[in-house]
Amino acid sequence: MRALLDFIAKYYHWLIFIVLEGISFVLLFQFNHYQNSVWLTTANTVVGTVNEWEQRALRYITLGDVNEMLTQRNLLLEQNNRALAEYIETLTHDSTRSELLQADRLEGITLIPARVTTNSVMRRDNLMTIDAGYDDGVRPEMGVVSGTGVVGIVYMTAPHYAIVMPLLNSHSNISCRLRGSQYFGYLKWDGRSPLYAVLDDIPRHARFKVGDIVETSGFSAVFPAGLFMGKVHSIENSDDGLSYKLIVHLSIDFSRLQNVCVVAQEFQAEIRDLEQRADSLMNQ
Repeated sequence: MRALLDFIAKYYHWLIFIVLEGISFVLLFQFNHYQNSVWLTTANTVVGTVNEWEQRALRYITLGDVNEMLTQRNLLLEQNNRALAEYIETLTHDSTRSELLQADRLEGITLIPARVTTNSVMRRDNLMTIDAGYDDGVRPEMGVVSGTGVVGIVYMTAPHYAIVMPLLNSHSNISCRLRGSQYFGYLKWDGRSPLYAVLDDIPRHARFKVGDIVETSGFSAVFPAGLFMGKVHSIENSDDGLSYKLIVHLSIDFSRLQNVCVVAQEFQAEIRDLEQRADSLMNQ
């Protein structure tokens, strides 16, 4: 208390000045219409600016939820476009009932949204962690995608998290094809740039060019056909000279990846179990 009284006694003239200035401003703006209008205009401008900053901050905070929603919508649009293109193709020739039903094969797909919690792009065998696990319906060997293309395959799961083997892993091996053709190969990462991967085993008689789209072939229970992987960046000969090796510019920038979806296909577990049983019989 003594310190407060000493402070007031020392700076009392400044306190009186501030009080008198406040009274002067009140009298000025209250009894003069011009100054009052200027004050209200300025105050409204300041309040409007502050509100705009607040709205921008709120939009930035909720940006993650928006990205998650857009990721699912982009994937669904890509699948629907592919299904529509195949359906239109079936209408251009005499089609059997089974061919016409092929356009509806994507209806059994469930998308499980998740966010990337940890990621790496500079290692030889990169791994990724997502915040969706066994309790969310995620199982090993399920495909993982984003709004712009294929990310990788689920490697192992915990109740609330899962480890994903992305394309940027030397053990990753995904069956792909050139869009508009039936030529397919296997997309692998050579451990160099995180922006490119290699599509092997394209036959010498195949017709293609730089800029062609590479998509999933659908020759597995992991990914449906037609998911965007990237575009042909350059063309090289294979090591044995019997086929082509395509350098593919990946559709995903893994260093900035935040939102993904796990692809849960209907009967996926049944198909995988049947394939494993067939492999075991062949190896006996």
